[in-house]
Amino acid sequence: MKKVFPLIVVLISLSVLGIMFIQMSWIRNAMFMKSEQFHREINNSLIQSRDFLHEKFLKHGHQYIPDEESKEFFLKDFTTQIFSDSEIQYMISKALTKNNVRQPFEFCILNIFKNPVSQSDNFQLQDVNNAYSIRLTPDISNQQETLYLLVKEDRNYIIRQMGPMILASIIFTTIIILAFVVTVRTIFNQKKISEIKSDFINNMTHELKTPLATISLAIDALTNQKVISDQEKIRYYSAMIKEENKRMNKQVEKILQAARLEKQDIKLNLQKMDAHELIRKVADNLILQIQEKHGTIELKLFATKHEIEADEVHFSNIIFNLLDNAIKYSRESNLRIIVETEMAPHDMIAIKVIDNGIGMSKETQSRIFEKFYRAHTGNIHNVKGFGLGLTYVKALVDAHGGKVKVDSTPEKGSTFTIMMKLV
Repeated sequence: MKKVFPLIVVLISLSVLGIMFIQMSWIRNAMFMKSEQFHREINNSLIQSRDFLHEKFLKHGHQYIPDEESKEFFLKDFTTQIFSDSEIQYMISKALTKNNVRQPFEFCILNIFKNPVSQSDNFQLQDVNNAYSIRLTPDISNQQETLYLLVKEDRNYIIRQMGPMILASIIFTTIIILAFVVTVRTIFNQKKISEIKSDFINNMTHELKTPLATISLAIDALTNQKVISDQEKIRYYSAMIKEENKRMNKQVEKILQAARLEKQDIKLNLQKMDAHELIRKVADNLILQIQEKHGTIELKLFATKHEIEADEVHFSNIIFNLLDNAIKYSRESNLRIIVETEMAPHDMIAIKVIDNGIGMSKETQSRIFEKFYRAHTGNIHNVKGFGLGLTYVKALVDAHGGKVKVDSTPEKGSTFTIMMKLV
């Protein structure tokens, strides 16, 4: 499965690059064809301009000869000298319009000696090199004249002509790229979800397997003839079954709690309470667990105001989860936890849980509140749980209208800060 995801990404990337290459080639070819069409239209305009001039010349003096051979005979005397500059300009303009060429133009007619016979006002002789040309006189003509046409082609004319097609191509290519990005992102998200799901199942199996094994052993012991007759041992094993059962219920409750969080089905019983008093109560409940790890907990409750509106059960769980997290991710010895409160701006109280544990990297800090996410613990292998504790903390703090953030340095420890509104 791990090899499939990179292969899919590579194939999609190649497909998108191929589509982009084909699109660019198509646009380039289309622009070239449009440019060629433009040149053809101008050349057609030159031919029609010559035909207009010839017809006008033949009509001059009522000499219109329909026969082609006779027409060529009479055209041997053709010259544009009988036309005014404005007449020539009109006939050229008419031919250009007929061929859908509407750019401004300048013209010049030169004789065999390269002297101007007729020209527009702004035509310069050096423009001859950049102009389209057509010979106006037949081969048998007594004098030769050539029409030079300079069309002032806008550099962006072709792009403007193809504007809608290019724009549509860019839009659809962008859509394809965005679809590609979304697809790849979805693939990696699905991969991450799949990994999280596997980790969760493994953790859940481990968490439930241990109490089940203990209960099974206790039940086997209770069926032993020696134990049945010993009331003290029956009470001992019964208490063991009860504790392990309670432990399993607690794990199941965590999973159900996560489901309620996802559905946003948490109902808060808000009431006025003393944050300092609640912190002391939770710390007292965990003191034995901290002492087992040869650690200490210090309360620095400096906030001058400490009454908040909160759900007592959920807020107790928030503090408990943060302290429990500090204990779990501590080193084997020298555990030190500080719970500190201070006044914060906007009439809020800041509650900080500071530890000297293994700390977290920047990447872990950015994901620590994600559901089922568990930080890598390096050499610490006894960290248990489903990765739901901090997700619960974040959701419940948000539900109380507060904020939670983390600041951590690897190998130095972490600081979780909760901001709650005062009443």
